[in-house]
Amino acid sequence: MNKDVELSIVIPVYNSAAIFPELYNRTVAALASVVGEFEIIAVLDGCKDNSFEVISNYCSSDKRVKLIEFSRNFGHQAAITAGLLAACGDMIAVMDDDLEDPPEVLVKLVQKIREGYDVAYGVRKKRKRSFVYRHLYKLYYRLLGRLVDIEIPYDAGDFSVMRRAIVDVINSMPERNRYIRGLRAWSGYKQTGVEYERDKRYTNESGYSLKKYITLALDAIFSFSYKPLKFVSILGILIAVVSFIYGSSLIIQKILGQIPDVPGWASLVVSILFLSGVQLVAIGIIGEYIARIYDEVKQRPKYVVIRTIGIKDGVIDSRVT
Repeated sequence: MNKDVELSIVIPVYNSAAIFPELYNRTVAALASVVGEFEIIAVLDGCKDNSFEVISNYCSSDKRVKLIEFSRNFGHQAAITAGLLAACGDMIAVMDDDLEDPPEVLVKLVQKIREGYDVAYGVRKKRKRSFVYRHLYKLYYRLLGRLVDIEIPYDAGDFSVMRRAIVDVINSMPERNRYIRGLRAWSGYKQTGVEYERDKRYTNESGYSLKKYITLALDAIFSFSYKPLKFVSILGILIAVVSFIYGSSLIIQKILGQIPDVPGWASLVVSILFLSGVQLVAIGIIGEYIARIYDEVKQRPKYVVIRTIGIKDGVIDSRVT
């Protein structure tokens, strides 16, 4: 670890060849008079454009820029994980590559760390996304807050600055289906939020599809909450109670002669369909937990690195124990 580096900025990169020059210029300009030595760690997550060529040129001209390239797309959280393992700074920032998180906000986050906080994270007070996306984000964070037992701040993403102690704790966690902002909250320590207005993506479309957002949301819920299992159990008990009461009433009506010998089929069909649906939902929820157990048991690496620039060998081993 280079003790001279005060701040490391970890940036997952996906098809951002056209964005990185502006990202680099704004980041360097924002931090030039704020911190001493800093480094920029770009983690290429299966890029299909010429991001490697563009960023490697910056690595040649500025030794503060370092690069990690994956063999394929392993996902945003895996890219952050590799960057955190490679980071040398006393403080470590995580920032997206699309300039939706303004580099200038890093100054405020660093200031909060210097005030004595261990984690300073960005809180999105306004998003420049479509109406549907904005309300899906809002619904997700409120639902997550109801389900998890730890306090994961509303509208706070991975954009943050953390002290080395927090990053060491996150790096020590071996799980494969990672939700970095959840691990950050789980670790405890003194944390605070800084509100900022999220910008539009600088150019092109986001590489993070709705499907990837849903996968990340499920990882958050099933990694930090057992409440879905509890809800299924409670629902099962309620259905059993209602079924017992309904069955008792049918027996009584039969004894009293109030039910014909050939009852209607509608109630039977509805009951079968309802119970079948509940069973499938329950199996699906249990399956989500089992799938994550299966991932952990396999012990596959979180990612595969094919080349690096400026990173020492061995510091980004994905098989953390």
